[in-house]
Amino acid sequence: MSLFDTQYKRKSGTLTAIIAMVILFLIFNFGMKYLDPPEEFGITINFGTTDFGSGNVQPKEALKPSSQEEAEIEPVEEQEIVEEKIVEPETEASKPVIETAENVITQDNEEAIAIKKQEEAKRIEDIRKKTEADKKAADEREKIEAKRRRVEKQKQIEAAKRKKLDALLGGINADGKATGGEGNDNKAGDKGKVTGDPNASGFYGNGGGVGSGGNYRLGNRKAITMPKPTYDCNEEGKVYVSISVDQSGSVISAQAGVKGTTNSVACLLNKAKEAALKTKFNSDNKAPFKQVGIIIYNFSLN
Repeated sequence: MSLFDTQYKRKSGTLTAIIAMVILFLIFNFGMKYLDPPEEFGITINFGTTDFGSGNVQPKEALKPSSQEEAEIEPVEEQEIVEEKIVEPETEASKPVIETAENVITQDNEEAIAIKKQEEAKRIEDIRKKTEADKKAADEREKIEAKRRRVEKQKQIEAAKRKKLDALLGGINADGKATGGEGNDNKAGDKGKVTGDPNASGFYGNGGGVGSGGNYRLGNRKAITMPKPTYDCNEEGKVYVSISVDQSGSVISAQAGVKGTTNSVACLLNKAKEAALKTKFNSDNKAPFKQVGIIIYNFSLN
């Protein structure tokens, strides 16, 4: 493709060439001018070789020194060169002995103080432990002594009851001359309580279920047959029995150990259930076919 294939390109090329020639003409004819060498400015100074002089004849070379100037020149004495000893500045390495000794002393003091503090802390800890041990031992001795006093008091109460019972019985057992024995153990003796019933079959405490209004709760109905539970285990507490009673007054079902029971040992629950099933209430034709109530049995060792 030609660069000037159109009329507009040819006109543009011609105009560009004319402008370039005009610029070159102006540069070569009217450009910046300078002097070669450039023009100097300032104050000119006379040629000379010294800072002083006299006369009207300008020498072209350095002047020969006069006799007066030679006399004024003094010989330079050679000075003895004394070698100076370079004293190096004192560094950290130049004083290790003193600082090391100070550090050792300081470290010994710190270790001694630390050891002393440890010993003091250990001594205080030993005193604290000994005080706690003494207090614990004192509390244990106090508990043992309190228990011993309770046992002794109980023995005194039992002895007083025995003495009173012997007096009521006319003193037949006062001298301990009775023969025989009763119990379920392999050891000879009369098992039971001195305050118990000679005709009772149980050897521990006495059965509860006493009264018709407090321990038998079945609305406005009253218990007319109230068998006491047999008592053959060394336990005490209250047993709540939930019962279902028909219109005739018979207990048709019983569940021992419901809410309110304080001792749920099996022997107490079983004996309470057996007694509850044997209980009889008054009949009531207007009562529900299955009326729910509660029987409370109180088992006590004393």
